[in-house]
Amino acid sequence: MQRQPNSDSQATLTVGGDWTLAHYAALRREVERTRRQVTESDQVDLDAIGELDTAGAGLLVELLGPNRVARLNDWAPHLPAERQALLKTVAAALDKPEAAQAPETNGLADVLAHVGRTVSGVWNQQRTLLGFIGLTLQTMFAVMFNPRRWRVTSLVSHIEATGLDAIPIVALLTFLVGAVVAFLGATVLADFGATIYTVNLVAFSFLREFGVLLAAILLAGRTASAFAAQIGAMKSNEEIDAIRTLGLSPIELLVLPRVLAMLITLPILTFIGILSGIVGGLVVCSLALDISPAMFFTILQRDIPLNHFLVGIGKAPVFAFLIAVIGCLEGFKASGSAQSVGEHTTSSVVQSIFMVILLDAVAALFFMEMGW
Repeated sequence: MQRQPNSDSQATLTVGGDWTLAHYAALRREVERTRRQVTESDQVDLDAIGELDTAGAGLLVELLGPNRVARLNDWAPHLPAERQALLKTVAAALDKPEAAQAPETNGLADVLAHVGRTVSGVWNQQRTLLGFIGLTLQTMFAVMFNPRRWRVTSLVSHIEATGLDAIPIVALLTFLVGAVVAFLGATVLADFGATIYTVNLVAFSFLREFGVLLAAILLAGRTASAFAAQIGAMKSNEEIDAIRTLGLSPIELLVLPRVLAMLITLPILTFIGILSGIVGGLVVCSLALDISPAMFFTILQRDIPLNHFLVGIGKAPVFAFLIAVIGCLEGFKASGSAQSVGEHTTSSVVQSIFMVILLDAVAALFFMEMGW
């Protein structure tokens, strides 16, 4: 590489030799030495170049500048087309502006940004849930008056899976919780000489809250996860796409039987849970407090009005609908991977339990203010 002056302001830069990776170190030193002497007005002669590869082309672009290399057709028309294409491609790649460096952030800004993203995600999630609830209700009302579209076999199958198979665990759990509530009540009330009111404590807690709440939480963990996993697996296997291809509605075929089954089974399980919890309290009262079963039922009949049972059983259909809809929606959100199915299955359980407890708290405040 040689620079020969032509006049006071112009010179001719002759570039020759092999510009390849094998000579990269020597070429780099030569380019750094010559680059400060080359001006825009200098003429460049590339006819003496031997072999040329990408490494050499990068050094040439660094020497001459991307703008001059982009105008090769004007000042080096005799250069072979393949070499012109190589030099222009390398120049275009090196001429891209550097990405702006991300500004530094402090820990507080990162925390606030994470909180904002989380709140936005929860808001979008609730909007999606409301839309899916509306779609489910619309399909339910459209199918309700057309018996030929009822999926009776699927409905009965889901009633068995969500209701009959869950009776043992619901009965056992509520029985044990009833016994624990009775033990706690007897321990606290004994200091006031009012152990007889343990009967009222057990009855009030299970008729209004524990019966429906424990059954709903159990079904949220047991059934909502099953719904999400089943529909998510179908989506990953493209079975839902096949259903749409056949002209069928996935909401009508997959969601409605599950929702209706939950609407039927959760009130039944709630009733069983109430009975089991009261029986658990009865056992403790009989064994530890010397309250006979006859006295226990007499106190129930005398002091506990029917509206407490109606309040508890009335919340069951609402909880059932939400649990089933959330489980099905998370199944539809799953993508084709097993990891996505697992994540949405977990999300269905968390969302279902959260919504059940939230609505139960709101309902408790409402009924308390109404005096029911």
